[in-house]
Amino acid sequence: MKLGRQHYVPCLRWKQGEYQALMRLSPVARESTMPLIEVPEIGYDFETRRSHKSIDEHLSPFARRVKEKWGRDECFVDMRLVAVSDQMANGQHPVAFVFDELRVQGVLAIPVIGVEPDSNWRAACRKVVSEDGRGLCLRIGIESVAEPTLGTAIQSLLRRCDVGIGDCDVIVDLAAPNFEPIEGFVDLLETLIRNMPFLERWRSFGLIGTSFPASMADLGLGASIIPRNEWRLYKLLLARLSASGTRIPDFGDYAINHPDVPEVDMRLVKPYASVRYTIEDSWLVARGQNVRDHGFGQYRELCRAIVKSREYSGKAFSEGDRYIHDCAQGAAPTGNLTTWRWVGTNHHVEKVARDVAKLAAP
Repeated sequence: MKLGRQHYVPCLRWKQGEYQALMRLSPVARESTMPLIEVPEIGYDFETRRSHKSIDEHLSPFARRVKEKWGRDECFVDMRLVAVSDQMANGQHPVAFVFDELRVQGVLAIPVIGVEPDSNWRAACRKVVSEDGRGLCLRIGIESVAEPTLGTAIQSLLRRCDVGIGDCDVIVDLAAPNFEPIEGFVDLLETLIRNMPFLERWRSFGLIGTSFPASMADLGLGASIIPRNEWRLYKLLLARLSASGTRIPDFGDYAINHPDVPEVDMRLVKPYASVRYTIEDSWLVARGQNVRDHGFGQYRELCRAIVKSREYSGKAFSEGDRYIHDCAQGAAPTGNLTTWRWVGTNHHVEKVARDVAKLAAP
């Protein structure tokens, strides 16, 4: 198990922009990263009023893409966005299908589960744990961490999954809370972590969350700064926990995404052009006009704004940075929305993986 304080746990919904970003990471960033990969939602076709694909069509390419884009390295795989009622055409549970396919591809995947899962879901995870022998990851919402019955619920789940505490990873998911006042939030988290059941016995322990906005609509044209409150909070929390000798969680976030999955009719949406660029304690967002009416050519000027900024890391920093530089110079195409998702995500993961490793260095 490669997880430790020096590792970064980005939660990534497995869509093209995200997996293209992971594929382009440097070896140094890859070594410091343990992705929490979410199987994405199927999606809804508002015109036909049904899902875009069957569950079989949706899940069939997943394992192969993980192997092609991330390789066989360890990763967490969370299927929480798949409907509990879904099953494959042959009656197989989706969890069983996905992990059978990951096993065939040789991917060292660890299943992620909630504290109180559906019974069929729990049974499928138990079978995966039995066959793979890589344990289990518990993803626990911040509200559940405060529950006095959490320890009992965890023990019951692990017993039913036949997993020991030492073979289990725990990720506390803050989602997208109101971080302010940040000092008060640190107080709360420090108390909750110090009282976490079995804190010293978990195989790994992580914390994820984000302050990235759900929409770009409130940002004005041009450059805006959005505080990365999850990173500011983590550094304050690390200092507090270190001083008290309490176990320190690994840092995780949602990269340049918001955790909510909106159900929107894309026929009616006019997405804004934006370059999302991660800097020290913030994001620098260069925002243009909507791409349906104004096209993708505006990305050249947005990239020039990033490159001219004193916050730009240089074209050699990451593949995302190289693309921004080349687009600004007219040497790379302006792409589409997926292009700018991989560009921003690649730079973000590269930067945060390095920052986490630096923070943990003696």
